[in-house]
Amino acid sequence: RLALNDDLSIGRGGRSIYDYSGSSGSGAVILDDCNFHESVHLDGFDVDRTLSLVPPDGEFPVMNYRITQEFKPPFRINAWIEQAGPLKAEVILKIRAEYASSITANTILVQMPLPTYTTRVSFELEPGAVGQVTDFKESNKRLEWGLKKIVGGSEHTLRAKLTFSQESHGNITKEAGPVSMNFTIPMYNASRLQVKYLQIA
Repeated sequence: RLALNDDLSIGRGGRSIYDYSGSSGSGAVILDDCNFHESVHLDGFDVDRTLSLVPPDGEFPVMNYRITQEFKPPFRINAWIEQAGPLKAEVILKIRAEYASSITANTILVQMPLPTYTTRVSFELEPGAVGQVTDFKESNKRLEWGLKKIVGGSEHTLRAKLTFSQESHGNITKEAGPVSMNFTIPMYNASRLQVKYLQIA
């Protein structure tokens, strides 16, 4: 037996056959849709948000869900690119972790496409930076910044000086970006969907 949030609603606006009377508040967790493993019994789900199941052998997903309501992203990323001369520019990337200091993200990779006429990139990390690597992928003109871990509440900055083979003629901001980021955050749940308790009989 497994219990989920009391304020959980399924369906847009929280209205569905599984609507719960306490779910109309602004803090409610609203799933657009979901489906359950065939071993899950939903007899008590519309009453107290509990699932009963006889699990099969091995690992399996109890529930798959989709959510589109607004949520606070775990990171805030700011990117600036400025001309530093006829054939030069500077990129500044700043990452701030918006989650609690008790949580740590790992295996972070930040990528940013650069203008096609970029020929060289020199990187400058913060003083004392540990577990960070930088690279310029010349074949596809992409900046890469890898961080081994990011603790919640911390900020990290990267500066990159670009050298061009031709003048940008003011198009530099149109030809760089967008910034993308891949990461893993164990024990972090942006949807706020929680397992309140698990009873094994």
